[in-house]
Amino acid sequence: MSSQLFDAIDNLSSEKGIDKEVLLEALEAALISAYKKNFQSASNVRVELNEATGKMSVYSRKTVVEEVEDSQLEISLDEARKLDPNYELEDTIELEVTPKDFGRIAAQAAKQVVTQRVREAERGVIFSEYIDREEDVMTGIIQREDPRFVYVNLGKIEAKLAEAEQMPTEEYNIHDRLKVFVTKVENTSKGPQIYVSRSHPGLLKRLFEMEVPEIFDGVVEIKSVAREAGDRSKLSVYAANPEIDPVGSCVGQRGQRVQAIVDELKGEKIDIVEWSEDPKVYVSNALSPSKVVDVIVNEEEKATTVIVPDYQLSLAIGKRGQNARLAAKLTGWKIDIKSESEAREEGLLTEAEDTYSEEVEDLFE
Repeated sequence: MSSQLFDAIDNLSSEKGIDKEVLLEALEAALISAYKKNFQSASNVRVELNEATGKMSVYSRKTVVEEVEDSQLEISLDEARKLDPNYELEDTIELEVTPKDFGRIAAQAAKQVVTQRVREAERGVIFSEYIDREEDVMTGIIQREDPRFVYVNLGKIEAKLAEAEQMPTEEYNIHDRLKVFVTKVENTSKGPQIYVSRSHPGLLKRLFEMEVPEIFDGVVEIKSVAREAGDRSKLSVYAANPEIDPVGSCVGQRGQRVQAIVDELKGEKIDIVEWSEDPKVYVSNALSPSKVVDVIVNEEEKATTVIVPDYQLSLAIGKRGQNARLAAKLTGWKIDIKSESEAREEGLLTEAEDTYSEEVEDLFE
């Protein structure tokens, strides 16, 4: 066996980032297969590779028995003791059976098997590299598309962006660069498969982590995200330190931070509200930008009745109910919105709340 083969393995290991031992094991398996195929041997054989000398040896393993029934697998005690008088019954003996021209035959037979193992090892390396990127944001370039997927090149692999994970307001053109959220990485018989999303709420969360240092550092915490991709999203944030404004941190000076995310999401509107453990405050904040007169909480059913000024009713509900729907998703509370007029008729407003509401209305007149 020429040392050139070992040099080739060294080069493959370096170029492909594959463990050298994996390649040597593949080579051994290929050589054993080649020996059995070319020399019609069914015997139990072992291949020994010597990198220092570049030599390859094939050994046939046989069991020492009293009476031989299969000469390929067994050797008689008498024959064994001619080789070494210390052999006993049931011992295993190894006999070198390396053919003179085996190197050439083995190299040819090994090529296909080694190539296959290299491909498998490469897939393993790629899978190991990307499995840690699940639920993370990556930047890719659109390569192609078919009726089912848009294919995004992430460097060493193409990710699949399914139609259901696309933003309905977005066009995907070849060579466009975009950020995607990695939803799943799996190892299949066809190699690693990566699935990404542009509509997942996790994309919005990760974009804020990338854009807002206070979130990345853990000073400001994202509590919840509700998203209708391409149209509108709501994000609730919290800071344990009362001196830190979590909403202001996310918005940034002159709105630069949130605007960068809006631009990445092609104009998707984003409401950032402050989280509170008090459901009255939290639900009220979540219905931003509408004003709220009162929030009546039903703890058992985790439901709220929200009273808003009459002139704010349509704003609180939102177009096609979107504002109320997103607020409910964000908070995890059911939200029933009523105007002040309805609330008065149903006796839900107290005099104090009525007076407060009139003062609020005066501010807007």
